[in-house]
Amino acid sequence: MDMEERMNKREKLVVLGGGESGVGSAVLGKDKELEVFLSDFGTLSDSYRKVLEEENIEYEEGKHTEEKILNADIVVKSPGIPPTAPIVKKLVEKGIPVISEIEFAAAYTNSKMVCITGSNGKTTTTLLTYHILKKAGIDVGLAGNVGKSLALQVARDPHAIYVIELSSFQLENMYKFKANIAVILNITPDHLDRYEYKMENYAAAKFRILQNQTKDDFFIYWQDDPMIIQQIQNVQGEALRLPFGIDKEEDTAAYLDNGIVRFSTPMDVWEIPRDKISLPGLHNLYNSMAAGLSATALNIRKECIREALEDFEAVEHRLEYVATIDGVRYVNDSKATNVNSTWYALESMNTPVVLILGGKDKGNDYSEIEELVKSKVKAIVCMGLHNEKLIDYFSGKVPEIRDTHSLEDAIKACRELSAEGDTVLLSPCCASFDLFTSYEDRGRKFKDAVSAFAPIS
Repeated sequence: MDMEERMNKREKLVVLGGGESGVGSAVLGKDKELEVFLSDFGTLSDSYRKVLEEENIEYEEGKHTEEKILNADIVVKSPGIPPTAPIVKKLVEKGIPVISEIEFAAAYTNSKMVCITGSNGKTTTTLLTYHILKKAGIDVGLAGNVGKSLALQVARDPHAIYVIELSSFQLENMYKFKANIAVILNITPDHLDRYEYKMENYAAAKFRILQNQTKDDFFIYWQDDPMIIQQIQNVQGEALRLPFGIDKEEDTAAYLDNGIVRFSTPMDVWEIPRDKISLPGLHNLYNSMAAGLSATALNIRKECIREALEDFEAVEHRLEYVATIDGVRYVNDSKATNVNSTWYALESMNTPVVLILGGKDKGNDYSEIEELVKSKVKAIVCMGLHNEKLIDYFSGKVPEIRDTHSLEDAIKACRELSAEGDTVLLSPCCASFDLFTSYEDRGRKFKDAVSAFAPIS
């Protein structure tokens, strides 16, 4: 009996977590006439509580009532809840299926799924792919880590195609789900604290995106990522592979040739000058290649893809220009929550940099950015509750390093350390949860603080 049949036969659905994915799952469960109970160990936001009450869905917050939860026939778990959580362990011990919101929602739709994962660039590539499809007049929905819950859209606002950003956390509890187009951008150290500090465990979670693909599906990936190439050796799937990279190899589907980005696939062959692509930087070139290949696989007209790549606007908190003050450029790259993402940010800099690092360390190895720091960074401002690891690693590798424990103090230090022609770059390498509620919260507060302290020249 497959997962869909099992879900259709079960009556009691428990949803763990009352955020976007959890509330969406609860609504879909209700619409499918399941007996739904939502449990959140924390506090629900007013907006989600209102939805549950308007839908007459039973819920609790601030606790997990084990008697109710362990009586479930199936459980949809928020990706933020780790598999080591006590309640999850008890569910597994009892043999109760625990699945993700994406898995749950996909059982109730036949729509095509374009799924994007990777350590860096997921959001930009997802939004860019969505932008191309919208421009082409496709009935498309945006889901996963961006947009609305896939489950809620399947229940109340269905689309022919969904473009879905998937984290490793979401992929952990996906089993029967199938991506018609699977994109793996890169695999670099991130969230290792969740994966026993083993890269192979993290990579294996990412590669779950290829589960159940057939010869009618597509696998798009960066051909120069060593971890991807290593993991591919274990993949037996029949999906058509469309690798991308700077150099053309035997089967490269997108590559750079004398300033021209060339796409060469069984579906179409086309090109676009690199300098016409709206997003700057090497990382965004890769993101654009992946999005372009996804659209090509969906038979979108090449003229439409070109136009969309040329007019797409940058994602907030990813190398986002904020202001120029006293001749110093301020750039918000708060979305850089791991070392590799900061590598790409530094790679794109062509002025002396005052670099803001810090936050919740996830087992980071800072050696990846060491050479770029030595060659491009004039000063580091550490911004976090615990900066000892950063200070220990980078001391002596930059002319100056400051220890700060608030945004206000960090901005003050940046003003003192920067000079006309410099760039102050917030690209923290770390999660935001020591001083901020999210990377968005960190980025917006940074922008507010920069905009407030002096007139923009």
